[in-house]
Amino acid sequence: MTRWLGRYSEVAYLLLRVVAGLLFAQHGAQKLFGALGGQGVPLFSIFGLAGVIELGGGVMIALGVLTSWVAFVCAGQMAVAYFWKHAPGGIWPVVNRGELAVLYCFIFLYIAAHGGGRWELTAKRG
Repeated sequence: MTRWLGRYSEVAYLLLRVVAGLLFAQHGAQKLFGALGGQGVPLFSIFGLAGVIELGGGVMIALGVLTSWVAFVCAGQMAVAYFWKHAPGGIWPVVNRGELAVLYCFIFLYIAAHGGGRWELTAKRG
């Protein structure tokens, strides 16, 4: 299986980066604009800052702009979100409803370590 799928590893990574980035950006749109069933929050609040990181960071990751740095910041935001909001509800993410924060955190850590890949816009520019 590795030989067959290995040929598509760069495309699979691109899809992971784009899909994760765009899904993350939707959370920011919910916070900042009340879009997609969300409720808008004040821009100059901790949730407003989270919305800016999610929307801006998600779009930048999807496009491949400063991917490693932005993904590292987004991973940090998800770690903070998990420990502030979810961890007080219990140790297990499935119990405290923090699975999404944990998953985003580790996906973004992987993206930060891997970089933007072949189709990173920042790499094309410079």
